[in-house]
Amino acid sequence: MVLTDELCDRLCAAAREKSKEIGIDISFAFCDESSLPRVYRRYGEALVLSITLVPGKAYTAAVTQCRTKDVAAAAAEGAPLMAIQTNDARITLVAGGYPLFAKGKIVGGIGVGGGTEEQDCAIAEYVLSVFEQLVG
Repeated sequence: MVLTDELCDRLCAAAREKSKEIGIDISFAFCDESSLPRVYRRYGEALVLSITLVPGKAYTAAVTQCRTKDVAAAAAEGAPLMAIQTNDARITLVAGGYPLFAKGKIVGGIGVGGGTEEQDCAIAEYVLSVFEQLVG
């Protein structure tokens, strides 16, 4: 298992650090390579809506092995994955979900929510960079 408790704790700390730098409260979630929930945190007064969106973002990123923003584009009318969310209610078509890869294999997904699309993605990308430094 790549997403050990210790690694998850370090990545949660990285997400919190970046959210404080930006000045927002967030919700943050991980799921493992099987898209099963691993960690969920709601910091401060993060938006109530983020409580349900964030685990869905992590799940979607892991199961599709794509950023949720890219899944949303592929799920648009006429696109290759049109209406994918109607086949799996856990699919979340909101930006802020990113897959985690180690040695070319999917090892999980993260979800960030509570800010604007730009803020959520900036925090997720920061966490992704920390993950890549720690895992290699």
